[in-house]
Amino acid sequence: METLATRFKALGDPTRLRLLALLRGGELCVCDLTAALELPQSTVSRHLALLKSAGWIRGRRGGVWTYYSLEDGPAASGADVLQGIGGMLAATPESSRDREVLEAYLKTKADGRCD
Repeated sequence: METLATRFKALGDPTRLRLLALLRGGELCVCDLTAALELPQSTVSRHLALLKSAGWIRGRRGGVWTYYSLEDGPAASGADVLQGIGGMLAATPESSRDREVLEAYLKTKADGRCD
């Protein structure tokens, strides 16, 4: 029961919900998420670490950067929860703006890699 409570507590922050909404679109680098949310890298990384420890996302190292995606392996027991709230997340003005900022940022990345 404690694990379940921890997982749901991780969803109780607007920044973490914004991160999950962006990650619904696929794997993103920390630099992509930082640009989309217009927040410091340390803030984004702290929220990502909490989501990862709660089992909502996973990280993959690629050089000096870490790329994050929604958890879809055996630990993804909450995938149905994310599926259920996905529509609500996508419908928020913040999520729409975050997606627009991310898409504009991704277009400016010459080689598709983080600096």
